[in-house]
Amino acid sequence: MKGEGKMATMSKMKWVGLVGLVLSAFSLFVHFLLARYTEEGISDFQSSVTIFSWRPIFENSDFAKNSPLYRRLWGQVRRLESLHPDANPRGYYADPRSESSGYVFVRIQGGFHEIRNSICDVVAISRLLNATLVIPEIQSTTSSKGISSEFKSFAYLYNEDQFMAALVKDVKVVKTLPQNLKGARRKKKIPSFRVPNSASPYFYLHHVLPVLNKHAVVELVVSEGGCLQAILPPHLEEYQRLRCRVGFHALRFRQEVQELATKILHRLRAPGRPFIAFDPGMTRDALAYHGCAELFQDVHTELIQHKRAWMKKRGIVKGKLSVNSAEQRLNGSCPLMPEEVGILLRAYGYSWDTILYISGGEVFGGQRTLIPLHAMFENTVDRTSLSAAWEMSRIYGREVNIVDTKLRAPPSVVQEKKLGAWKNAGPRPHPLPPPPARPKYPHNIEGWWGWVAESDNEPESTVMELRTNAHKLLWEAIDYLICVEADVFIPGFDRDGKGRPNFASLVMGHRLYQSAASKTFRLDRKEVVKLLEENREHLYQANHTWLTSIRKHLRRSLIDGVIEASSKSKPLSFLSHPVPECSCLRYDPTKPVEASLGVTHSCPKWMDSEIKTKSKDRETEEDSDEDVSSSSGLFFKNIGGNNQSGGGELIKEESQLDDQEELEGSD
Repeated sequence: MKGEGKMATMSKMKWVGLVGLVLSAFSLFVHFLLARYTEEGISDFQSSVTIFSWRPIFENSDFAKNSPLYRRLWGQVRRLESLHPDANPRGYYADPRSESSGYVFVRIQGGFHEIRNSICDVVAISRLLNATLVIPEIQSTTSSKGISSEFKSFAYLYNEDQFMAALVKDVKVVKTLPQNLKGARRKKKIPSFRVPNSASPYFYLHHVLPVLNKHAVVELVVSEGGCLQAILPPHLEEYQRLRCRVGFHALRFRQEVQELATKILHRLRAPGRPFIAFDPGMTRDALAYHGCAELFQDVHTELIQHKRAWMKKRGIVKGKLSVNSAEQRLNGSCPLMPEEVGILLRAYGYSWDTILYISGGEVFGGQRTLIPLHAMFENTVDRTSLSAAWEMSRIYGREVNIVDTKLRAPPSVVQEKKLGAWKNAGPRPHPLPPPPARPKYPHNIEGWWGWVAESDNEPESTVMELRTNAHKLLWEAIDYLICVEADVFIPGFDRDGKGRPNFASLVMGHRLYQSAASKTFRLDRKEVVKLLEENREHLYQANHTWLTSIRKHLRRSLIDGVIEASSKSKPLSFLSHPVPECSCLRYDPTKPVEASLGVTHSCPKWMDSEIKTKSKDRETEEDSDEDVSSSSGLFFKNIGGNNQSGGGELIKEESQLDDQEELEGSD
């Protein structure tokens, strides 16, 4: 009996152990599945529990949207309300012919704004040549740059299907070359043109088209941020509207990028308040090209000068190597520092709790340059504070782990023995060569400053750096969508590292096309710097006269900046100022501002079906002002009692503006 009891007990223990092993194996299997499919499987759950670093702080929970202050700070520009987007063909516009001249294959190099400009140009060129356009290849997003294999070049950033569908009545677009031409391209047997920036239609009709007719395919290499002149002859005006249809309708970002940008925009608007988008435009290339090295200190100045020397060697910079940055700044050729932009916005009347979104993939100088701006605006955010890390990783796709080939291992034992043998060698009848140089390891060369003194050339990019450059395109795509939809947009700089319109200029052009009346401050940096220098010692204790001057300038920039862009930005980039070709007038086409912009085309009748009448308050929103002391209180008001947003002693400033002064400023 005892033996039978022991046997039964042992049998039960075996079954318990077996069940435990099965459960353990099942648990491990479930964990592997979760690790493998966590992004796709529980993304909806994660979105509901994501914890963000941004916690908005507001002085007053009530935010009156009908007050004169709200209309002055956030309301539309009344004198641009009659300007509406109209990029549809006017008059006869034929569909693309069934028989094309051949295939146009394009390789595009450059940053976000250069890629966008170039794509619009190559579509117009394809129609001009009656050619079939192959989906352009973006060099920054090819598989060799270490990005996910899920995407092909163009599809890494844009939606291919949307691009092709939107242009079906304009040009024939295909995803790839035919097989026979693919092989010829791999063997480099197809004719190639490295097209210059702003090439004329004559160049394509008399140089490219004959080659295209002969070989049925040409390759265009676009590296200058555009390949067709911005301003075309009057008889080619339809090609300008085609550019608008490409840039503002056909070029949609891929779905994952669109969805994340929409989420971030929703989180920005969740508190129920409008927000300002600010693009600093402070890149190393732009600072080097315009000679603004001395705006910074120590290593940053060295880095900018090193880049300028590199650009001068390659003919990008034509001027002197050493430039007086103070003079450049006074001439308006340097970016406004974030602190200066913050002072302008506070002087205009935006309070410390205004939501301020900072865009841009790179702010040269790092977070240190943004500290004063954070001090002036408590609710300063960017895409990183409004999204989780896993959300950003989703848009990158599945990327393989890469080893940085730049890292070098320490010398082997054999090398050490050779060096020791050389040192212990006997008498030498002839002079020997010097001993090998001491190897340099990554910990000896940290950051940019490690190689500045080593070579006149820029260091070669590692695969990880190339991948990061591809990621920056996605970051800028998100920032682009948010800046276009912002209630107010203000740029710190509108030129890139080649002296051409940059990311901020494209945003302003898109806003001018999509919603011309939205508040977009186009600052005259020369005038702004002059005003700042006049009050340099008392910027945080501004008086009534200075505040009035700042507000008048900002008010004038809403209109004068648009007119000025037609002569400064448009000749370099059509998308930065798509007026008057892509706009129409509604309500009152005789207004002086619209006439100065050259818009004479009336909007289609279906646009007039909406209500035309406007309230009396809306008509006078820019002609009146209120007691600013009641709206902004202190020029730099205390936040939370102890923390001072101005960074210094804050003094009350009586800043009541007369109605007549504001009226003059708006005119």
